[in-house]
Formats: sequence, structure tokens, C-alpha cells
Amino acid sequence: MNKKILMKGNEAIGEAAILAGCRHYFAYPITPQNEIPAYMAERMPSINGTFLQAESEVAAINMVMGASAGGARVMTSSSSPGIALKQEGLSYLAGAELPAVVVNMMRGGPGLGNIAGSQGDYYQAVRGGGNGDYHTIVIAPGNVQELADHTVKAFELADKYRMVVMILGDGYLGQMSEPLVLPEEVKNLPSKESWALTGAKGRKGRAIASLKLAPDDLLYKHNLHLAQKYAQVCDNETMSEAYMCGDADVVIAAYGTSARICRKAVKMLRAEGIKVGLFRPITLWPFPKKELKDAVLNAKKVLTVEMSMGQMVDDIRLNSGKNPDDVDFYGTPGGLLPKVDAIIEKVKSYV
Repeated sequence: MNKKILMKGNEAIGEAAILAGCRHYFAYPITPQNEIPAYMAERMPSINGTFLQAESEVAAINMVMGASAGGARVMTSSSSPGIALKQEGLSYLAGAELPAVVVNMMRGGPGLGNIAGSQGDYYQAVRGGGNGDYHTIVIAPGNVQELADHTVKAFELADKYRMVVMILGDGYLGQMSEPLVLPEEVKNLPSKESWALTGAKGRKGRAIASLKLAPDDLLYKHNLHLAQKYAQVCDNETMSEAYMCGDADVVIAAYGTSARICRKAVKMLRAEGIKVGLFRPITLWPFPKKELKDAVLNAKKVLTVEMSMGQMVDDIRLNSGKNPDDVDFYGTPGGLLPKVDAIIEKVKSYV
């Protein structure tokens, strides 16, 4: 049995990726995720892997595309403005049905913003910042253990559905150190012989591309195929946590770092006899719609807490089954953390 060790969040992602079978990593440095490329630069040569600091984020995501097309488990990481530069590549990967893991340790924005943790990239992640009708699976861990565990899960899902899976963290999660048990090493990787570009000796040649010009309905049919795949993901791959929601008069909805802070507020409010619960979506796409409805079924009010001006709150309003007026919002943009006292004050104003 593995022992607990102390590890920084960004480094836990790097080691978990290696344990998941990732042997190719391409990235360009940007704070607050720089520990990931630093860690991979040290570790990859020792396991006969490939680390390459690309000349830009655009170059890095295209290197990911090439490695994935060859059948490799491959990862890149960045932070908010860097992920913005990768959006064309993400759309190309989706169109070509190439699996990859992309890590975004969000920072304050818009633009270059600052280097503090934020949750302002929710729209970009779950709505898709590139062109066309596509989705990426988006997983939002809440602690260092989950950063490691869900990185392994991300590679599994990427290969299962031939999709991009995004780990959506933030600068606080990436920089904090916590005890964790590293995941088990993945010994048997899935075969990609049926589609990967591994040389055409002994078989017909094949091509992987997102460009589909002829016949006229080829792209139409491809989009229908992608939509069917995305529907399958929605049916089978949602993850969430409901904490003390069964009898709650008020349910707080939050993810990632915000959820950690909200959990403390819930415990303090419960100690005062106020019935409050916490709903934490772990997959942001597909969004856990049914689980949300179940969690807030008996609640009179839902409070969404985010490190932004309000983005996930739209999905809470759309999918909770509540009157939109019964879903409130508290947010802190610009890299600031939500305040426990402010959350408690909000909740007390409802009861």
C-alpha cells in the first residue's frame, strides 16, 4: 500500500500523468503552473519520455496533436491566457477525435490579469473557446489528492472517447502542498492500433484530419457522430459531491478552491443550527444536472459561490429546477478568495 507523501498540487499532476502512462509533454511556461513543466523537465528524461518546451502555446498544442495522432498518451498545461492561445488546437483535436489531457491552472483575468488563482475561465472551458460544435470533458478537482486521481482519470476518459479532457484547477490549488497517496501505475494502456498513425507497413494508409470537404455531407455526418458521442459522455461520466444536502434549507454550489472555503462555512453554520449543504460539481462538462436537482430538491435557496463575476451560476439556474430568483450569487474576481464570513452572512439573510 502506498504511503502518504507531501506534494505540491502542480507536481502531483505531473507525477500522476507519468503514472497514467504519459510519456510526451509539451508546454510553454506561464505562472502559476510552472511547477508542472519544471517537474516534467526533470522526470521525463529519467523514464525515456519526451519533454519539450515549445516556442509558444500555439506550438505546444500542435505538438500535442502530432503525438496523439501517433497513439501516445500526451499532456500539455498552461494558465488562462496560454489556454486562450491553444483554443484553435483544441478545436482541431476535437474535429480529428484525438485524445489528450490539457491542464489549466486558472489565473486572474481578463487579458494578462494577474498570477493569483481565479475561476474566470469556466465559460471558456465548458462552452468551448474554439470554433465549431465540440466539447471537451472538464474535470474540476478540489484538493491535491483529487488533482492526482483525476489526472489519471482524465487519460482514461480521453482514450475511451477519443476526446480532449481538461483538468480545470486554479493557482491556489496548484501552489498548495497537501498529503496524498499517489495513484497506482497504469500497466496496460488501451490499444490504438485501429486508428493511430503508426506507419502503414502491412496495411492500407490512413489519415487523421479535422478538414472534411467532400462529399458535401461528410462534415454534417461527422458532427452528428460527435454529437452522439457527447450524448454518451453526458449519460455516463458525470461526477459530483453532495455534502449535508438532504435536510438543507440552503444549498451552496461551488467547485474547486471555492468549494473548500464553502465547506468551512457549512460546518460553521451547522454548528449554529442552520441547515446548510454544499453541492460540488466535479465534472463541469458534462454538468451533473440530475445530481444537482436531487441535492437542491428540498432547499428554499441556492447560493452559488465562485472566484469570478458569475459563470457557473448560469448552469445552476438552468439545471437546478428552481426559480431563477431563488438562485443567488456571491463572487470574488481578480484573484481574490471568497470570504467565509461573507458566505455566512449571505446564508443567514435567507433564513
